[in-house]
This record gives sequence, structure tokens and C-alpha cells, in this order.
Amino acid sequence: MAADITADTSRAVAMGRTGIMVCGHGSRDEAAMAEFQLVAAGIRARLPDFPIETGYLEFARPTIREGLEALRAQGVDHILAVPGMLMAASHVKNDLPWELNTFAAAHDGLDIRFGRDLGLDPRLLAAASERIAEAAGEGPRDETLLVVVGRGTNDSDANSNISKVARMLWEGMGFGWAEVAYSGVAHPRVDACLERAMKMGYRRIVVFPYFLFTGVLVKRIYDQTDAVAAAHPGVAFIKAPYLRDHPLVMDAFADRAAEMLGETPPPNCRLCKYRTQIVGYEDDLGAAQRGHHHHVAGIGTGTHDHGHHDADHHHAGHHHHHHGHDQ
Repeated sequence: MAADITADTSRAVAMGRTGIMVCGHGSRDEAAMAEFQLVAAGIRARLPDFPIETGYLEFARPTIREGLEALRAQGVDHILAVPGMLMAASHVKNDLPWELNTFAAAHDGLDIRFGRDLGLDPRLLAAASERIAEAAGEGPRDETLLVVVGRGTNDSDANSNISKVARMLWEGMGFGWAEVAYSGVAHPRVDACLERAMKMGYRRIVVFPYFLFTGVLVKRIYDQTDAVAAAHPGVAFIKAPYLRDHPLVMDAFADRAAEMLGETPPPNCRLCKYRTQIVGYEDDLGAAQRGHHHHVAGIGTGTHDHGHHDADHHHAGHHHHHHGHDQ
């Protein structure tokens, strides 16, 4: 269950009118946007005392700025900004802080606190295990290989979390083995991972996208799984559903907002390549913060695939702000 924040509500009211901003990535896929709104509705149901708005970095409307403006129009002067993302990669470490800082700097008296990504949360592991179990059925788990697929970023901290998720699901659920793959940017990619898995001799493979929502990338994961399955008819490939609006996921989102009402919210990333020297990313340490989504902010779903997540983009900049890490 989500945390009971009744005791914190009076503190929030004393601070001023507090609203919650759920910050999404945005997608070209209309189904993904509909699923994001299902999650937002679940958060609203769990936090009925707060005005809640959504906004997106790219493609979809409202944009982050438009969502923040909608909260201000309701008399909000304290905003709890929750990243609607699983892992703290460059969008959480750079792009969203830049958007929030820029908006706060332009509006005197507005306080914005930036919360944590969902990250490695026991509720998400429980939700993942349920999704996998419902797809895998009653087959022998010790004779089944689990493949956990992450989004893939140019942030080794975020990528490494997928390995930990896979290990915990493998051991906790009793699978014979587990492998990790990524939909883009990082390696191994899904098709390469599955072809390598063929050499291990497993006749049953469960592919689980560790994603919140559908979209271009999840559909690509399933398509690549189908292609490998067609080339190996003697192996059963099982496509597990992603997390979507699982109740435990929405509980975790609600808690990310609730924990920001305390005096010292938890930091939203501990191995941040922009403020801690990370092997292989030394040049990113201390880089100036800047946004890079302006060319696709709010342009709408159904646009062409411009390869945004299939290249290793450089994400310059980071935290020179009063929310998130500095609290």
C-alpha cells in the first residue's frame, strides 16, 4: 500500500498550496500516452488532497512547462515534481532538473522539489514478478531462462540497475538463468541476447520488458522476440507484459510524492555521472546543465521516428539547483 500521508498534509497546507507534477518522457505512441494517463489517474486516486498535473519532455502535450503553468493557475506555490520514469538516467539527472529550474527561476516565490525516480523498489519487483508469473504459467522455472530488457541509456548507473533487477527476479522466482538486454543505446540488444541464449540449451525463454508503458521500444522488443522465435521453432518464447498500471507501481509513485513533504527528501540519484566521477564518463563531471528536447517538445504523437533513442546522445549538464540532490 502507498504511504499514509495524512499527517504530512497539514504541513503541506501550512507551507502554502502544494501541487504535484508527474513528469513523463512522452511518446510517439498514442497507446503509451493513454497508459501514462492511467497511471496519473491512479496517483490522483491515492493523493486526493493535492492538485495533480502531467507534462512531457517530448512529443506529447502538455509539455512540462504547460503542466507547471496549469498548477500555478490553480494557486499552487509549492510543486512536488515526480519523474514518471523507472531509472535515473540523463532525463532525470539533467533534462527534467533543467526544465524545473528554468521555470522556477522565471517565477518568484515558486518552490519546486524534484523527487526520485522509481528505481529499485520492492513493490516494482513484486509487480514485475506478477507480470512474469502470469505469462510463464506453470512451466518448470528451473528449466526456463529469463531475459529482462531495459530501455538502454548512455548512463552506466541506470543500465546497471537492470542487471540487479534481473538477478533479483532470477533468484527470487527460481529461474534456471537470467540474461539482460536493452532496446537501444546499450548492449547487448534484444536480438543479440536471444541468439546468445540459444547456445545455453534452454527450450523455454521468458522475455520481460522492464518498462512502464508500451510504445515504439516495447513493440520493437516483442517484434525482435518473434523474429528469433521464428528462426528457432523448437524453443518456446514467452512475451511477458510490462509493468503498466499495476497497483504496486502506482503505490510507489504516490510514495515518491509523499516523501518530498518531509524536511529532507531522499536524493534522487546516488551515482550521478554529472556530480560524481564515474568510470568512462569523466568528461561529464560538472558539465553545465542544459535541456535538449525543445525540437520535439509538444509536437504530438504519431510523428516520424527520428532515431532519438537509437543513438548515443551526449547529455551535457546537471545539478545547479535547490531541489533533488541538494536536499
